[in-house]
Amino acid sequence: MDALAGLLDGPRAKGAFLLRMVMEPPWSVRIEDRAPLCLMSVTDGEAWIVPATATATATATATATATDAVLLRPGDIAIARGPDPYTVADTPGTAPHAVIGPGGTCTTLRGEPLSESMQLGVRTWGNALGGAAAMLIGTYLLDGEISRRLLDALPPLVHLPSDGRGSPLLTLLDEEISKDEPGQSVVLDRLLDLLLIAALRTWFARPGAEAPGWYRAMGDPVVGQALRLLQRDPAHPWTVGGLAARTGVSRAGLARRFTELVGEPPMTYLTGWRLAVAADLLRETDVTVEAVARRVGYSQSFAFSTAFKRVRGVSPQEYRSGGLPNRQESLPDA
Repeated sequence: MDALAGLLDGPRAKGAFLLRMVMEPPWSVRIEDRAPLCLMSVTDGEAWIVPATATATATATATATATDAVLLRPGDIAIARGPDPYTVADTPGTAPHAVIGPGGTCTTLRGEPLSESMQLGVRTWGNALGGAAAMLIGTYLLDGEISRRLLDALPPLVHLPSDGRGSPLLTLLDEEISKDEPGQSVVLDRLLDLLLIAALRTWFARPGAEAPGWYRAMGDPVVGQALRLLQRDPAHPWTVGGLAARTGVSRAGLARRFTELVGEPPMTYLTGWRLAVAADLLRETDVTVEAVARRVGYSQSFAFSTAFKRVRGVSPQEYRSGGLPNRQESLPDA
């Protein structure tokens, strides 16, 4: 299990919000859904993504930074990290005419529901069926705790220009997104996962990339092996000595090397990983708190609850009672 696989295995897309947006200029949509992650790609025409902190002076020829407006051309991929709002428009200066809120609700700026006429077909939405601009949009609705380390490593807006060939995954997603067949949502979820992993792999591999320590550490023959052991079996009663024996180095050598590359000691990383796995189990299953504690390596639920509350600020039961985000699969609620 490598870095991306390990971190994305838990919070995979589950009933993700996917649609094709088709627009005729002038158009502008403000996104305030607070979703943890949204992946976008233009298939026809072009579109600008304007983060909340962006200036209106970004140009198509400028090199976009994390706080600039970004121009998307066909084949480009953008990843917007929530919960901060952003705008998608034909030009950076076009005033928004619609707001997408939590759960895919769509209203005017005054909060008035938009008519269902913006629904143009199966998972297709916009102001004109034959509009000049078309985008594929996939939004993760679940704030998966295991992916928090990954999300925290990303800027608010990732922009990956097309290499001119385009991704075959984008072509396949474009073909599948408007189908209405049995099991279609599962097919789309998996395509979105594959596209996200491919995009992140490209992002972290680019020249000058500042990949997080845990990501770089996965390539280390010793620390990478240690990370995989911890991720695969968090319930095991790990010690630094036992982990060192499994990786073939001394206890002191592993502790020093692990801390230098990952940024924290092995047992500190293990505690964070255990509680991250536990957070997903609490939200995604109905197993008891005691069972969750055992699955992540705590023999006593009291010790687990104490550790969980110390890190999360709430007890496991309180965390679970927060419920899941709204997993609507419909188009923006008109």
